[in-house]
Amino acid sequence: MPSDTAVLVDPDTYVTGVPYEALARLRHRAAVVWVDEPDGPGFWAVLRHAEVRHVLRDAAVYSSHLGATQIQDPRDERALRFVRQMMLNQDPPEHSRLRGLLARAFTPRAVARLEDRIQAWAVELVEAAAGRAEVDFATDIAADLPLRTLAEIFGVPVEDRWLMYDWSNRVIGYQDREYATSARATATGSTEMARRALALRPRPDADGFLPDQRTREGMPDLYAYAHELGEHKRREPGEDVMSNLMREVDEDGGRVSVGEFENLFWLFAVAGNETLRNALPGGMIALMSHVDEYRRLLRNRELVGPAVEEMLRWWTPVMRFRRTATVDTELGGTRIRAGDKVVVWFSSANRDERVFSDPDRFDATRAAGEHLSFGHGPHYCIGAHLAKVQMRALFTALFDVLGEVEPAGKPVRLRSNFQNGIKHLPIRRRL
Repeated sequence: MPSDTAVLVDPDTYVTGVPYEALARLRHRAAVVWVDEPDGPGFWAVLRHAEVRHVLRDAAVYSSHLGATQIQDPRDERALRFVRQMMLNQDPPEHSRLRGLLARAFTPRAVARLEDRIQAWAVELVEAAAGRAEVDFATDIAADLPLRTLAEIFGVPVEDRWLMYDWSNRVIGYQDREYATSARATATGSTEMARRALALRPRPDADGFLPDQRTREGMPDLYAYAHELGEHKRREPGEDVMSNLMREVDEDGGRVSVGEFENLFWLFAVAGNETLRNALPGGMIALMSHVDEYRRLLRNRELVGPAVEEMLRWWTPVMRFRRTATVDTELGGTRIRAGDKVVVWFSSANRDERVFSDPDRFDATRAAGEHLSFGHGPHYCIGAHLAKVQMRALFTALFDVLGEVEPAGKPVRLRSNFQNGIKHLPIRRRL
């Protein structure tokens, strides 16, 4: 039988579910445990809530930049330099500059316009599904709302939005061959800009694998589209958030470069899309697994806000992120050397018995604010507010239009030890 740490790192584990029992045993043993890495030097897994928070807020000791934020090291120095350009893989002060400009671009007017449209889109998506005997909640309902929101943020023509769906599948689903090679966007009905990008889409090799999606060469279609869009925003800014960003000037008089825009586009199109696309079906599974809580929400819509926070804790879409120790240090009683990989495991911290009573139970009235699904510290997710707006809007629309639904088949999970993903979730209205 494989050890708990071997189970933790094996992507095949997650096809049947997150190994919460193994995480609980490891967490009981220590706050920090060593995990052997099949194709690498190994890493420290940080499993308890307090220690995860500590790592996330101390960027000076636990760097996002030094080795980037995925467990697997980039294949060479050139690949490392490339991923370090992304805001996700930067440390203060470079990270602070770009994040500050981006935060200012989310003006109250822009956010208010987004919230109004999100609510309308949520109702539209649920109503479109209402006349069908059975729907796939993951693909027919949940997938489109984050795409429409991201298209609005970037000023992307709505007909091009499924490009972002395909790009996130390729990046996040690299451990799942079906997901990584899926393609929903087509040239039919797309803009000229999208058609030019689609012509550059890489093809799988003889073994069915795509080039490394963490390199610029592996995503030529995304970067071609982002470059053309960024140049357009610079010349002809609109009313969207990214046009606001291109207007912003930092304290030194500098602006966001087109190259920085391209990397932000990658980050939002992938991370901003996939995380919410999995949080929504995860929330649906939480409700269908706890029918009494589901019916409680149907009776009292004021609980939708707290319930969304609990969905994010109970499901935890992004399961882990890496940091790299910059100096010799100690964490949770464990000595860590400079250069060691330190991986915070959100799926464990969000079920830490020291913080959450009866942590495996979904409780719509649980006090919000303790979960770490959006991170903590300088890298706290800048899109957290809009993600919660989308979740509240979609579940409110579902309660209003469909009422109570039930599973119409088994969910199909993503093969990934990074994203707690759902590829398919068939549901039907409970009669």
